Amino acid sequence: MQNMSEITIGQPITRRRLLSCAANGFGAAALTSLMSDPSYGWTGAVDSITHHPPLAKNVIFLYMDGGPSAVDTFDPKPLLDKENGQPFKMAIRPTQFDNVGTTLASPWKFHQYGESGLPVSELFPEVATCADDLCIIHSMTSNFSEHTSANYFLHTGHGLQGRPSMGSWITYGLGSECHDLPGFVVLNGGLIPPGGLECFGSGFLPASYQGSVFKAGTTPVADVTPSEPTSAAQRRKLDLMRMLDGSLVDRIGPEDAIESAIANYELAFRMQTAVPNLMDISQESKATHEAYGLSHDWQGTKTFGNLCLIARRMVERGVRFVQLTCPGGSGDRWDQHSKLRDGHTKNARSVDQPIAALLKDLKSRGLLAETLVVWMGEFGRTPFAQGKDGRDHNPFGFTFWMAGGGVRGGMRYGATDEYGYHAIENRLEIHDLHATMLHLLGIDHTRLTVRHSARDMRLTDVFGHVIHDIVDG
Repeated sequence: MQNMSEITIGQPITRRRLLSCAANGFGAAALTSLMSDPSYGWTGAVDSITHHPPLAKNVIFLYMDGGPSAVDTFDPKPLLDKENGQPFKMAIRPTQFDNVGTTLASPWKFHQYGESGLPVSELFPEVATCADDLCIIHSMTSNFSEHTSANYFLHTGHGLQGRPSMGSWITYGLGSECHDLPGFVVLNGGLIPPGGLECFGSGFLPASYQGSVFKAGTTPVADVTPSEPTSAAQRRKLDLMRMLDGSLVDRIGPEDAIESAIANYELAFRMQTAVPNLMDISQESKATHEAYGLSHDWQGTKTFGNLCLIARRMVERGVRFVQLTCPGGSGDRWDQHSKLRDGHTKNARSVDQPIAALLKDLKSRGLLAETLVVWMGEFGRTPFAQGKDGRDHNPFGFTFWMAGGGVRGGMRYGATDEYGYHAIENRLEIHDLHATMLHLLGIDHTRLTVRHSARDMRLTDVFGHVIHDIVDG
């Protein structure tokens, strides 16, 4: 074993050689690492690693793939009832499909709920009971009217594939408080959105920050099941892979791809024990199962209820960003170009009870205050018909809502015109959503940057403003 005095000044030092010369520091290095890990010994405040004191610690993103109709869910427009079946009286922007019909009233009635009196349609009777926790925002816009580009834009702040997802940016900036699970998890209900897994990719960030997809069933994560008969044998195999990867790094220098592979192998090893425990919802009470709809006669409710319950269990364990996709097998996406009543009814039936249960469960456990819940699609739908009974894509003004995590509840923000076609008050862009999410997590979106292609890249590009009016405090 060499000592530090044997190192020649000016001679290049590999990582392996440096460690061999500093063998006596191994214990201190290991202790320092453990003490800085929240999963073991770190006791510092979250705001010690953020730009300002955070209001939220975790995010649950309820992604409504396809684009729910605002005028049928949370943005009532009486003028549509009055002019139903008449030619649409506003100028019509180019639509995704050339099949424009007449003005189309909502098939569902709206009622006011809670002390705040927020309007919610008959599609969401259970979510309506949480009205005083919702911040309903009516003035979001998108730069794209086609699913794939709009999905990339929503998830990454850019309309083309290859950029890091918002979940990747958030875990890159904050890390995770969970040692045995990924910091960014996608709970796949059966429908991966148009654009595919790139919506959850890490782009130019290290691969260890990409979204890990969990699916339903007995094997929720691919390639995590132990491949060796004993844990000791698995550990020896992993140590060998780490040694070989380390040797390669010594020869070619630091390499993000290799370092990420090492980190992912180590995490996968820990997940072999953590994932079965996480997914074992038999530990939950019968009342919890009933609340989330796990015994419902509609398969979509059971599927999405399971995802919502797992999401709650994940944030309890410190997973930083959890995204849920829509359930497959019991209806289409929220993309009703025809048969609006049938499609939106099925989709709402799948998610209404589970979402309400999630919000109430988080609140009862004291987790809603530190967990930001976001419900939205990539765009909205037109107030006029496509054909006779559908709605086309509408990126010009649509609705989403947020709850918990430092957001003011029981309020509406922004507005669309009297038809629900264009945002006319407090008009927002997707970059504003991202800036606000990061702000609630304690991050200044202009300072979370990564040097790439000779540019300081960020989630919000050169855009984005925090929506301070909806922030509680």
